[in-house]
Order: sequence, then C-alpha cells, then structure tokens
Amino acid sequence: MTTSVTIVGAGLGGLTLARVLGLHGIPVTVYEADPSAQARTQGGQLDIHEHNGQRALEAAGLGSEFRSIIHHGGEASRILDQHGTVLLDEPDDGVGHRPEVLRGDLRRILIDSLPDGTIRWGRKVTSAASLGAGRHALTFADGATVTTDLLVGADGAWSKIRPLLSDAKPRYVGTSFVETYLYDADERHPAAAAAVGSGAMSALTPGKGIAAHREANGVLHTYVELSRPAEWFTAIDFADAAAATARIAAEFDGWATELRALITDGEAPPTLRMIHTLPNEHRWDRVRGVTLLGDAAHLMPPSGEGANLAMFDGAELGSAIAAHPGDIEAALDAFEEAMFARSASEAADAHVILDLCLGDRAPFGLIEFLTGTREGERA
Repeated sequence: MTTSVTIVGAGLGGLTLARVLGLHGIPVTVYEADPSAQARTQGGQLDIHEHNGQRALEAAGLGSEFRSIIHHGGEASRILDQHGTVLLDEPDDGVGHRPEVLRGDLRRILIDSLPDGTIRWGRKVTSAASLGAGRHALTFADGATVTTDLLVGADGAWSKIRPLLSDAKPRYVGTSFVETYLYDADERHPAAAAAVGSGAMSALTPGKGIAAHREANGVLHTYVELSRPAEWFTAIDFADAAAATARIAAEFDGWATELRALITDGEAPPTLRMIHTLPNEHRWDRVRGVTLLGDAAHLMPPSGEGANLAMFDGAELGSAIAAHPGDIEAALDAFEEAMFARSASEAADAHVILDLCLGDRAPFGLIEFLTGTREGERA
C-alpha cells in the first residue's frame, strides 16, 4: 500500500518534495495558505549552490528549466565602505558555481512541474493534532479538517506543524532588515546603480549596513541591515512609508549619497524583516508519521543557504521515502539524522556570517573570510 503524503506549505522546500515524490509515483497533496501562486511577491534573488540547491533541482528533473531562468552576470559581488569606496570587487567569472535566479521564477518552475490539483490554494492550517498510530489531523481556518498518513511541515518560521515535534520557538537575533526597491535604476538612479554594480553590493559597518542586488530590468533590491532591539523597530510606524523611510535613513547620516539613495529614493513601501532563529542544534525525537523541512526545521539568519537547504531537504526526503517503500519510519529516520547534522553546521556558519557582516570588525572580517586572507577562516 502506498502512503499518501500531506505537505503544509508551498515554498521551495515543500514544492521540491512534492515534485520528487511525484516522479516516484507517490501521491501527494500540498496545502498552502496563499489564495494563489500570484498572491504575493516572492522575494529577491537567490544564489543556487552546486552542492545542495542545484543537486535538488536535478533530482527534481528540473535542471534545464533552472538554467533557463539564471540571471547571467549576477554572481558579481562587491563590498564598499560607508563612503562608497570599493574595498573588494569580484566579477562574475561565468563558471556558474552559484548562479543567481529570482525566487519567484524558481517557485514558478516548481509549481508548473506539478499536476493540476496537487496544490490546494487558500487552505490556511490553524492547528495540527495527533490521532495516534502515526496519523494526524489538520484543521483549517474555515473549520474544515483532513487526516493524513504522513505529514510534512514545510510551513516556515512560524510552523503550525513544529509543535507536534518540538517546543522550540524562534527567537529574535537582534538584527532586522528593511527591504526597499528602486526601478529603472540605470536611467532614474544612475549613481546608486553604479555603486551596486552588476551583481551584489554590501556596504557595512559595525551594527549597520546596506546590501543591494541588481535584478533583471534595472531593478535594485535593497536590504537595509540594522542591529537594534525589537522595540526600536516596533516603535516605527511602517504603515507611514515616508516617516519610516526617514527614520531608517537617519541611521545612515554621513554615508555616501549614492548609498543613502537606496533608502531615501525607495519606490516601494519599506518592509520590515525581523530576523529570527531556532537553536543551531535544533532536533527532536522521532515522532511517528510527521517531520519538518526547511525553516520549519532549522530557521537561521540569512547566509545564502536557507533556500538551498530547504530544496535539498525536500529532495532528500522524497528520495528517502521512495527508497523505503512500505517503511515510512525508516525513511524519516534516515532523512532526519542527515538533516540534523547538515543544518546544525550551516546554522552555526550563518551566525558567524551575520557577525562578520555587522560585528565589531565589519566589513574587514567579511573581506578576510571571503578572500581567505585570515588563517583558519574558510573561504
């Protein structure tokens, strides 16, 4: 008898799992709170790594589709000081070890790879409960319920499935990002566009920074990084875009005009992204019939690995289920033990990278890390 799989969350990890399961003929249903695939923007560019994200997409049979959405030239990166002086400039070498794609494009190719009806849109899970014998019930916002043989929480930082396995809750790391955009930047904001260059740019000092990425069609997507208490941000009325922009920009008085323009000239309302994390060593004892992947399992600060890990989780879990027909618990045992080890290592690295970006030695600690000029640091 084939076990049906229920996935909560149509993010990159859940969709990769659904695709791999489908390739192996395993029935799967994905429940997603968003009313449609177009309901909200999906964030900016992602660098997809050879050792995890690209392997996951190959396992999903989507290698050629992935290569068709790559933003060529996007791997270029530079680090500036607050005055706009370039401290490190690394061009895109064209090799493609970490090609850049838009998250929305990546999600689209995964959605398009699934049979119609696999994703049930507008189904917001409000709670999950054990029914015993490895079965679980989901309750939705409209009061409807479903039961499942195997439940996978791919529902992100504030997972409704995690409490079945763990009492861990995300904690604020002391840093938040504020997201802004400039459009038609080469024509309308040439100084800011020149500062960002052809790929990614980070201007960093202890406790604050401006990071931006060039996207297709002249879009500059910026994350303003500030190490401040949560209360500092909650005191800002982000519903008042002009006032919020002015308050954030005031933290960068004295910085180069072309860098401040990434904040002050923003053409979309500033959006607050408070950074939370689970413990680096987050794990749980095996609970029959349920598991987690992606941020639901191992939320960590941004480091370039989150989306890659989520997709790799999905591919590895799908492959484990297919490799253990009739023995779901063996599949989950194998998946979780490997996932715990790799996520703990990456989480520890993510906290190191956040400190290198905004800690006392910023930006020079990050430059040393990236160039391998400091003994013992990993390039």
